[in-house]
Amino acid sequence: MSEPGTPAEVDRRLSEEIDDAGRLAARTVELGRRGFTISVLMFVLLVAQLLPWAQGRAGWETLAGQAGGVPQLFAVTSTGVGLFIGAVALVSRRWWVAWCCAAGGWFASVDGLLAIWSQQSAHASGAAGDGPGIGMIVAWIATIVLATLWMRTAFSRN
Repeated sequence: MSEPGTPAEVDRRLSEEIDDAGRLAARTVELGRRGFTISVLMFVLLVAQLLPWAQGRAGWETLAGQAGGVPQLFAVTSTGVGLFIGAVALVSRRWWVAWCCAAGGWFASVDGLLAIWSQQSAHASGAAGDGPGIGMIVAWIATIVLATLWMRTAFSRN
C-alpha cells in the first residue's frame, strides 16, 4: 500500500492543480446561453448562403466569384469568420479566438455594408443596380449580431 506523501507534498500537488486550473480558466471564455444564440446565428448565416445575394446568384455562387468582387469579399469574410472561425471558437472556447471572431466579424460587417451599397449603386451604364438579394441582407444582419455577441464574449473575461 502506498503512502499519499507528507502533508507538505500533498499541499504542493494540490497547489499545482489549483494553479493549472486557474491558468486554463484564464485562457477560456464561458459562453453559456450566448453560445446557443451564436450557434443559431451561424446556422442562419449558413442558410443565407442558399438564398439570392447579388445579380440573382445564391450566396454560395457569390462565394465562388460569380457575382462581382465586393459581394464575393463579403461572402468570403462572413463565411470565413462567421462560420469557420466561429466554429473553432465555439469548440475551443479560447479567449483569443473569440477576439478574432469579434474583430473579424466587424470587418465582415463593413464588407457587408459595402456589398449592399455596391448592389444599389449605379454601374458604368448609369442605371441603378438591381439591389441586394434577401440572402445578402440576412447574412449582413446575422454578421452584425454575431460580431456583437463575440465582442461581448471577448470582453466577458475577468
